[in-house]
Formats: sequence, structure tokens, C-alpha cells
Amino acid sequence: MSKLQPYTAYYPVQYDYVSQLPEGWQLLPNIAIFRERIERGHENEELLSVTIGRGVIKQSELEKKDSSTLDKSKYLLLYPGDLVYSMRFRQGASGYSIYKGIVSPACTVLKPKRGVEINPRFYYYLFRTGFYKNYVERFAYGIADGQIPLRYVDFKRMYSIVPPLETQNAIVAYLDRKTQQIQEFIAKKERLIELLEEQKERLISNAISRGINQNIELKKTDDIWLKEIPKHWEFKPLKRYVKLNQYSITEKTKPNYLLKYVDIGNVTFNGLLNEPEEITFEKAPSRARRIVKSGDTILSTVRTYLKAIAFFDIADDNLIASTGFAVLSPSKNIIPKYLKYLLSSSYFLHKVNFWAIGVNYPSINNDRLMSIKVAVPSRIEEQKVIIEFIEIGLMNFEKTISKAQTEIEKAKEYQESLITQIITGQLKV
Repeated sequence: MSKLQPYTAYYPVQYDYVSQLPEGWQLLPNIAIFRERIERGHENEELLSVTIGRGVIKQSELEKKDSSTLDKSKYLLLYPGDLVYSMRFRQGASGYSIYKGIVSPACTVLKPKRGVEINPRFYYYLFRTGFYKNYVERFAYGIADGQIPLRYVDFKRMYSIVPPLETQNAIVAYLDRKTQQIQEFIAKKERLIELLEEQKERLISNAISRGINQNIELKKTDDIWLKEIPKHWEFKPLKRYVKLNQYSITEKTKPNYLLKYVDIGNVTFNGLLNEPEEITFEKAPSRARRIVKSGDTILSTVRTYLKAIAFFDIADDNLIASTGFAVLSPSKNIIPKYLKYLLSSSYFLHKVNFWAIGVNYPSINNDRLMSIKVAVPSRIEEQKVIIEFIEIGLMNFEKTISKAQTEIEKAKEYQESLITQIITGQLKV
């Protein structure tokens, strides 16, 4: 960005999101630039979606599939080169279409006003900047489907920057090239993180199933997921090492009792995503029942493919988990942290998923869960050594992951800053 220089001359504007523009640039009301495209009755065209992260894409690329029973007669036709935004415009749900297709009638489709020469991709970049999304807040109001929509009648009162067409084309060409480079960099870092996460899982699984002595004598088991384990280890059902769902709150709990609630959506393979939600008992969902104590590990028994696992070394007295979790409390023959890593091992999770019943929401019942055989060193000292080995390895992986995440955030910040400075004329391409 340091190689780019400002334009030679500017004039004052003093508008909401810009204070000056290069000579030859304009700031015009959207009604002078765009008109709304309203073409319905094309239900046989391909269904498109306006997303926050990817702009306009084919709906077939999303997990949400097209339904043949869906009435698409009121869906809006979208041509290549059109701009479109949804009710989530403020969150970034806008885009430039390279497809012909139809979008939800809750969207607004824009095309250049007759006689106005613009490069639509310039406005694709403008609309997705942070400052323009904040600007939208002044004009969006009302509630529809839980969103605050920006109607076209209000959009057309807003103002947008209009550089000369030649300048727009140059800006678009530059930003297309630079953003592609940045996105490729981010994709590589995200792939690196994926590989490191896989290595973390492999580290845990190898140590939990074989120990850390590669030359140790092994013995065969009757298990298809774990065919061999160290000869001196035990191979017994999980119920020999844990107590299940020992404590629960009841309907007699005081309505104003403040609890810290952990739902399945807040837990991943790496533990909690966010701090538990503070909520009173009377406002908590009916599934907020399982009491979690220090040293417990919670494991999702519904939607088992999520691999939702969290360990609580020190738990608050009012920590409550959803009944969608099994709360596993370690017995004296297993260290709490060792139990956490055992439950995170690939062989154990494979068994959980294998015995889960159901397609969309597979679940495993308590009896089946507790009957799963696990390999555990009988000596507590050996468990401690394995824990230390795992945590040293994880620490090294986490350092690399954290560095990659920081680089991704810096790349995103750089991209946002670059687009903003170029789109507003602070830098010349």
C-alpha cells in the first residue's frame, strides 16, 4: 500500500463517510446511479443466494438445498453484472452477480440507470466496506424475518461515490488482483491451520492408544478401532472409570437462580467457543439441567458428528450443561485430564459415532456410551507422563496456529484498509 500515492488535487465534500474527493469524482444520490430491477415469473431459472462471505453464489453450493415445492413465482430475476443486496446488507450480504438466476423476493436487485456508465464491481467493493455498511444503518429500519431491511425507497436516498468510468475500471482491475492475492494467502493459512488441527488430533490419539514409548510390548484386543494396546494397559468399559450425569437441577430450583449455561452450539472439539451464558433458571431452556463440577468433561451425545467436548478443570458452582451432553466425572483410577484426552481420541469418537442412532441428529444412549471399551494405563504415574507429553506437543501446535490466525487477521485488516483508501480516493491506482 505504501507504493500508492494520493491524487494530485481534491475538493471538500463533508458528507457522512467522506470529507474530500479527488477532482473529477462525484458524490451522487443512488437514485441518479441505479434503478431497481423487478422481474418476476422466472421460476425455472437457477436459484441463487446472496451471502455475507462470498457474495452471490449458486444455492446448490450451500448446504441448504432447493426444494421442488418452493413457490418461486415471486422470486426476482438477476442478470450477470447486476448488483443485489439482502436484508442482511448491514452484515455484508451484498454482491455482484456473474450468473443469471433468481433470488429471494426479500432481496433488492440493482442495475445501472439508463445512460449512466459505471463498473458494477466498483460498487460491489464500495457496498462491502465497513464504512458503507455503517452508513446503511441510518437508512434501514423496520423488522422483517428478524432483520432490519433496507428498502429501495430508502437506498435511493443514500449517496455513493462516482469516479470517472476509466478510473472505476482501473480500481476494479487493481482490487480484483490484490484481493485475489490476499484471499490466496488467507486460504493457505487456513489450510495450514486445518492440517495442524489434524496433527493435534493425531498426537492425542497416538498417545492415548499406544502411550509414548514406541518400543513397548503390545497385546491384541477384540476391537476393530483399536487392535493393539500396550500389554500392561487395561481395556475395560468406560463405566469402570467414570460416573455419568451425577447431579442435576430440578424443577424446584428458584426462578431467579442465576446459572451459567453451556449449550451444544457453544462447544467444539477444542472446547468452549465463548464463556457460558448467564441466565436465570426461569428463562433458561428446559434442557439446562446437568450440573458440571471441577474435573468433569462434557461430551455431546446428540449430533455426535460435531465432536463437542469440553473439560472443566475448575468449574463455577452454578455451571449447568444441556441434557444433550453426557457429564463424565472421573473415578479415582483415572486423572481428570487424562479422561479429557481419552474422550478426544479418534478411536473413542469413532465408536461414539458408530453406535449413534439417527441420520440428521444421530445420538448415542447412556448405556451404549458407558459400555464403550477404552484403553487406560493402570498406573496413575504413567497417565501423568502421557498428559505432559500431549500438552507439550499441543503447546507447540497452538503457537503455530495462533501465529497463522494472527496473520489471517492482519491480512483481512490490510484488505479492508486497502479497499477503503482506494474506493474513497485516498490512494490512486
